[in-house]
Amino acid sequence: MDITAERIDDFFARYAGSLTAFDADAAAALWSTPGLVVDDIASIVAASREEMTAGVQASYPLYTQLGLASVDHELLDVTRVTARLAFAHVRFVFRDADGARLTDTTSHYLLRDEDGELRATVCIETDAAENLRALAAEKGVELPDA
Repeated sequence: MDITAERIDDFFARYAGSLTAFDADAAAALWSTPGLVVDDIASIVAASREEMTAGVQASYPLYTQLGLASVDHELLDVTRVTARLAFAHVRFVFRDADGARLTDTTSHYLLRDEDGELRATVCIETDAAENLRALAAEKGVELPDA
């Protein structure tokens, strides 16, 4: 099955929906294992579905403190790498219970078609840490030391 922009958009809609529902199992199911998340400071590898679930779940207390109630996404760009790999640039918009924008983040994902299902293999975060720090400062939420 071709990796189309429509399939990728659907993938990120499901991913955003799992974050909105605080459903770490559903979010982790969208990842290949091992999965890798990289930013300017660290590289985090989740070697198993259980590690991925725990990693996603670990962000939920902070999201709750920051007032996150829903997540939207915007697919910014897609580069097809091979028949089974695509590189996607996506923006996630985090909203409060009234639908007001709290912050956004942009990331790059390497997606792979695994038996007809898209899975994230690598996520390169570009501004998530910075934007979440700014939102926490605005909300008076103390962040744990990194």
